Amino acid sequence: MSNSLKDQLLGLGFKQAPKPERKPDAQVRPHSAPTQPKSAGRNRNAGKPKPRQSREEIDLAKAFALRTQQEKRERDLAEQAKQVASQQKKIAKEQVSKLLEGGILNAADADIARHFSYGGKIKRIYVTGDQLGALNAGDLGVVQFNGRYCLTSRETVLAVRALLPSLVALYCDGDEESLPEGYDDPKFQIPDDLVW
Repeated sequence: MSNSLKDQLLGLGFKQAPKPERKPDAQVRPHSAPTQPKSAGRNRNAGKPKPRQSREEIDLAKAFALRTQQEKRERDLAEQAKQVASQQKKIAKEQVSKLLEGGILNAADADIARHFSYGGKIKRIYVTGDQLGALNAGDLGVVQFNGRYCLTSRETVLAVRALLPSLVALYCDGDEESLPEGYDDPKFQIPDDLVW
């Protein structure tokens, strides 16, 4: 019962750690002729012939080098294309900013919320009664710029759509998606007695 932890572990099948071998000390080396430093021009492998590589190994090495070069070229081209696209987008945003300078029609006294889908989420913009009718008729549109939804004229929306279509948040031009086929089926209609 008074076995030490070491004895108990050995009894369970654990093995003792091997002791590290001692390396001979550098001081014990017999003194012989002075050796030249490695950088003195002598190559350690000067007298030994190089092992010859087989033709298959050479071909494989060349193929690997060619593939590496091709991948590097592709990465460089992709990075260059990304930079060009970024520069073009920056220029387009500057042009959109110039278009929107005097053309934002958001009213401070707007009290009607017009909801719309943008970026997979439901967004809203506050408009007046007249603006709501014009917005639904396609005379006005909504452009998202710098985190703000700007109500603008039809001409401005069409110009922004030509530069950066992703910034046009809402424009009713009659090309909206129609309801899916079969949606007017009676089994999908709202019952008259439904209370909200």
